[in-house]
Order: sequence, then structure tokens, then C-alpha cells
Amino acid sequence: MKQVGVTVWFTGLSGAGKTTISRAVELALRSRDYSIEILDGDVVRENLTKDLGFSKEDRYENIRRIGFVAHLLSRNGVIVLVSAISPYREMREEAKNRIKDFIEVYVNAPLAVCEERDVKGLYKKARAGKIQHFTGIDDPYEAPLQPDVECHTDMESVEESVAKVLHKLEAGGYIN
Repeated sequence: MKQVGVTVWFTGLSGAGKTTISRAVELALRSRDYSIEILDGDVVRENLTKDLGFSKEDRYENIRRIGFVAHLLSRNGVIVLVSAISPYREMREEAKNRIKDFIEVYVNAPLAVCEERDVKGLYKKARAGKIQHFTGIDDPYEAPLQPDVECHTDMESVEESVAKVLHKLEAGGYIN
């Protein structure tokens, strides 16, 4: 049976657990021999979008580029796991409209929890004014109104979050 492509878009604040969950989903799917690509926001910024800053316009362009690559991959039968803050609803909707098979996963954790997990010290720098336009501090994060999956990483284990995502992929006929 030919694999059906889909984009699983993990959105949430920095430190919410997007990368952790997407990497665990990747491992689960690779163990079942599915073709997977990861588009992690930090890695994409180092390579595909390093010419962009963090203004609203640049964030839109960043998400547009990620969405374009995800669209190309998923329409060619790849399961694409996107892990990107993608703070604005409108930009996520544009990506969703472009990509035929799209699952939005809201990785939900309170700001205080994300700040506690801040291994890179970004929240601390943002609160000290050293980073401008930091999502959750001086730039908004617009949570999804009706995500396909919601993972509450302050209340559930990584395994529970992964199970929710895999269940959605199974229910959609993308994996078995």
C-alpha cells in the first residue's frame, strides 16, 4: 500500500514541548517504516529562513516557506512533522489551506511552565529586554480555536501526547 502524505503541524509557545513530541512521533512512525521528514522551526531558521528576523512580516514569510516545503513533501507521500511556534492563527490557516492533508496539534502549556523549561534562556533575555518581539512576552501567541489535537504538556506525559497524535493519524487513515 502506498503511503499517504500528511502534514502534522505542532504549534505552541517556546518550551511547550513541540519538538519533544514531534521527535517522539517521528520515532514511533519510523519504527513502523513510514517515510518522515521533520521541519523544526529552529533548524529551518538556521538554513531556509536565516535571512528573516522576527517582525510580523518576517514571521509570516517564515511560516509561508515552511508551509511550501511541507506541501511539496506531503503531496509526494511523506509524513511531515512541522514544529514551529507559528504564533498567528491567520498564518496557520494559510498553511492549512495550502496543504491538502493537514493536522494542527496545539502543544499547550502555560507561559509559567514554558519559562521554567527555558533551557536556552530566551524568556529571561526577553524579560530583560535583550530579545524584542518574543512570543508570549512582548508579541502575542494566538492559540488555535479548534485544533485537531491538543496536548496539555503540563498535565500529560510525552507518551500520552504522542498517543493522541498517532490516534489522529490512524483515524484519518494516514497510518495503520
